[in-house]
Amino acid sequence: MSVNPILPGFYPDPSICRVEDTYYLATSSFEYFPGVPIFRSSDLLEWEQCGNALDRPEQLKVTRGPEAGSTGIYAPTLRHHDGVFWLVTTNMADYAKGHIIVHTTDPAKGWSDPVHTLGTVGIDPDLAWDEAGNCYLSWAQGASGIQQAAVDPLTGRLLSEPQLLWGGTGMAHPEAPHLYRRGGWWYLVIAEGGTERGHCVSVARSRSITGPFEPHPTNPVLSHRSTGHVVQNTGHADLVELPDGRWAMTYLGVRPRGSTPQFHVNGRETFLAGIEWADDWPVVIEDAFEVPPQPTTFSDDFTAPGLHPRWVSPGIAPSTFVRHDDTGGIVLTGGRAPESREAVHLLAVRTRDAEWQAEASVPKGDVALVVRIDDGHWVAVERTGNTVTARAVIGPCDQKLASATVRDSDVPLAIRASDTSDPFSLHNGPDRLELGFQEDGRFHSLTHVDGRYVSTEVAGGFTGRVVGVEALGADALLTRFAYTAPLPHDPQPGA
Repeated sequence: MSVNPILPGFYPDPSICRVEDTYYLATSSFEYFPGVPIFRSSDLLEWEQCGNALDRPEQLKVTRGPEAGSTGIYAPTLRHHDGVFWLVTTNMADYAKGHIIVHTTDPAKGWSDPVHTLGTVGIDPDLAWDEAGNCYLSWAQGASGIQQAAVDPLTGRLLSEPQLLWGGTGMAHPEAPHLYRRGGWWYLVIAEGGTERGHCVSVARSRSITGPFEPHPTNPVLSHRSTGHVVQNTGHADLVELPDGRWAMTYLGVRPRGSTPQFHVNGRETFLAGIEWADDWPVVIEDAFEVPPQPTTFSDDFTAPGLHPRWVSPGIAPSTFVRHDDTGGIVLTGGRAPESREAVHLLAVRTRDAEWQAEASVPKGDVALVVRIDDGHWVAVERTGNTVTARAVIGPCDQKLASATVRDSDVPLAIRASDTSDPFSLHNGPDRLELGFQEDGRFHSLTHVDGRYVSTEVAGGFTGRVVGVEALGADALLTRFAYTAPLPHDPQPGA
C-alpha cells in the first residue's frame, strides 16, 4: 500500500481527467487566493502545477478574518469534453447562487469568468455528458444524498428539475459524486462517512446516467477506518482511464502523527491507486503504483515575472499587495500591525513534509515569518528593527515566547518542523516547530512549540498548514524564500 502522496501538502478533494497522454488534476483551495490549483503529468506520478483555475478577482470572492477559515472554494470536478476543459466547484462565499462553472481550451492560459447554477444549493458538484451530448450536473445536498439535473454548462441554466440520484449506503454525509461511463454501465462514485477517520469510497451503477442506481455488493470499496495504516481519512475518489485501457483512482488522505488521537498538520493530501474490474464492478488496488517521495524543496528569488502559481494568500489576491522591485525581490505592502492577530497581506505556500525548514530574507522592513492553519492558530518569528520575537496564537491565547537582539536588522528569519516521536510517551505532538533565525550560516532557535497546536485536529476545518511572509505595518522587501525538506544540515560552529 502506498504511503506517499502524489501531491503532498494541503491539496484535497482531487479531481482528474486525461487528454491523450497528459493527465490534469485539480484540488480545492478554500479561503486561499488564487483558487483551485491545476496540475499536469505524463505518468500520474510526477506533477507540475501549471496554474490556478480561479486567479482573477472577478472570478473568485474570498474573505478574511477569524470566521473565514475553511470557507471559500470547496471540492471541484475537472473534465475534458469535445476539446474543452470544464471545471465546476462551489464557493461558500456565494453559496446561495449555486455552483460555479468555468471553462478553457488550455488550463495554463487562463479560464473563463464563472457562471452560476442557480437552484442547486449544495457542495461537491460533478459534470458528466451522456451519449447524446447532454450535460448533467450532480451534487451533494446534505443528508438527502446526491442530486442531479441537466444543465447548460455555458450559462449554468438548469434544463430539468433536480432529482435524487442516490442516497448512499446509509452512512453519514454522502457527497463527492462522480459519474463515469464504461461499457454499458454508468458508475456513480461517492464519499461517505465524513471526511475524518470514517471517510470511505462507495460505488453504485446503473444502465442510465439518471438512474436508478444499485450499490456495489461490498461497499465501501476503499476505507482505512479502524486500521493502523499510516494514511487515514481516505475517500473523495475520482477515476480516470489510462491510454492502455487500465484505470486509476486519485483520492485524499491524511498522515496523522503523534500520540492518540494523532494529529495531521499538512492537510488532506492526494494519493493514487489502481482500479481493476470484476463482474463489471471496480476493485481498488492500492499498491498498483509505486509512488516515490515527491521533491518539494524550492528557492524563490522572485526574479521571474509574476509569482509562481504555488504562492497563495488567505482572503485576498496576492497581486493586490505584491509588486516587483527594480533592484530585485518583491515589495510586500504593509500588512497587519505588529500587535494584531489577523493576517492581512500574508504571502504563503503550503507545507508538504514531516520535517522541513522555511527561511525568508527581508533586507528592508519589519516582517513576520508565519506558520498558519487559520487566524486563531499560528506561530511566527517576527522581526521589528533588531529584535526577533517568537510568538504563538492559539485560540484566545496570544503569547510572545522569547526574543533576542540580532547584529543586523536584515537577519533572515527561519522556522523548522522537526520530528518528536517517542514510542514511550503518551504526549507526543505531530512535530516540533522551532522558531528562530539564520546567522553565520546556522539556525539559531529562540524556542519551540508543540506542533499539535497548529494542527487540523485542534483548529478544526478542512485545510492544512501554510508558511509565509507578511510585512508588519509598513512595506517590506522580500528577496528570497527557501523551503527545504528534509531539514538542512547546519555547519558546526567554527567550521
